[in-house]
Amino acid sequence: MVTFELESGSVLSDEERKLLAEAKKLPVVYDEDSPELTDAMEQAFLAARKAKPFRGEPLTLYVSSATIEKVKSMGSDYIAILGKLLDKAVDEYRAIS
Repeated sequence: MVTFELESGSVLSDEERKLLAEAKKLPVVYDEDSPELTDAMEQAFLAARKAKPFRGEPLTLYVSSATIEKVKSMGSDYIAILGKLLDKAVDEYRAIS
């Protein structure tokens, strides 16, 4: 189960509250793309999270599809690669400013 908290000051409309109340009543449906987690699967997810914890602040950034294709060719962990490239670019920019 995922719990999500709204940002401070956010307000739900009556329609959004109604939709959430209705969604809470729906059963959880598992399928081949989203199976129910076994204890072993849950432990594997927790171990992976501990082995590679998130560091930094989340950021939404729009990148051209050409750049995404190039960085994806560098490895499956292309998000981390983009983060490292951005760190280097900022460091270089600060050095010349």
